Amino acid sequence: MQLLCAVLGCTSAICSVSQQQQQKEEVKLLKFLAPPLMAAVVALSPISSPPVSLGQTIDVQKGATLFRRTCIGCHDAGGNIIQPGATLFLKDLQRNGVDTEEEIYRVTYYGKGRMPGFGENCTPRGQCTFGPRLQDGEIKLLAEFVKSQADQGWPTIEVDGD
Repeated sequence: MQLLCAVLGCTSAICSVSQQQQQKEEVKLLKFLAPPLMAAVVALSPISSPPVSLGQTIDVQKGATLFRRTCIGCHDAGGNIIQPGATLFLKDLQRNGVDTEEEIYRVTYYGKGRMPGFGENCTPRGQCTFGPRLQDGEIKLLAEFVKSQADQGWPTIEVDGD
């Protein structure tokens, strides 16, 4: 508080009030300064890395973890060890008509070609995985993750423990 009084000058009203009133004045000052300070932070942030919310970061981590558990056996780093023309790189997704989150979700849920479906209600049985099925929310996270990775050229994502 003394530093604030020194900056504002000893004659400032904030320096001559009670401790409780000083705290209220400090909160007002912070609320007043917060919007322009945040605008400055955003304006000075590099264009290549826009601010990301904590929720988005957590979703990327969850998507990466699901991908590692479910998909990496065939699609390591976005490739495809079974069918080389069906990678998860944007050019192949576009060529195969699977370049939206909705289409990625559909293929992940029901399967396509040699890829088995992972949805809880996937049919016919021969097209679906014999392993554990995924819930709708998990498949949605996977679709978002795959689309995001494809748009970025499959950069390496650090994944915390399971």
